[in-house]
Amino acid sequence: QVQVVESGGGLVQPGGSLRLSCAASGFTFSQFAMSWYRQAPGRERELVARITADVVPSTNYADSVKGRFTISRDNAKNTVYLQMNSLKPEDTAVYYCYAAFRVYDYWGQGTQVTVSS
Repeated sequence: QVQVVESGGGLVQPGGSLRLSCAASGFTFSQFAMSWYRQAPGRERELVARITADVVPSTNYADSVKGRFTISRDNAKNTVYLQMNSLKPEDTAVYYCYAAFRVYDYWGQGTQVTVSS
C-alpha cells in the first residue's frame, strides 16, 4: 500500500527553524516529483516547494518562502525534506507532502507547524 507520512512539525518561535520529513513507500519514489504544500485555517492550500525527479533535481519555491526554505530529497531513503529557517507567524499551517508521477499522485496526512511567540 502507498504511504506518504510527514513528521517534524511543532511549535517554534519567530525566527526559528524546523525540518520536516516525508517518508514514502509503496511506489517508486525516485520517479516521483515531490512537493510540500501548506494550508492555514481559512486559506487555500498552496504550493510551498517542489523538487523534480530528474537525475539532477530542480527545485521551485513559492515567493513567500524563497531564500528561507529548502527542499531536498534522498532517494536511497525514500524521503523528502523541507528545511525551514527564519520562520514567520504567517508560516503557521498544516504542511502536506505530495508525490506526483504521470497520472499518479499521493498526499500525506499533514503535520502542524505553528510559529508563535
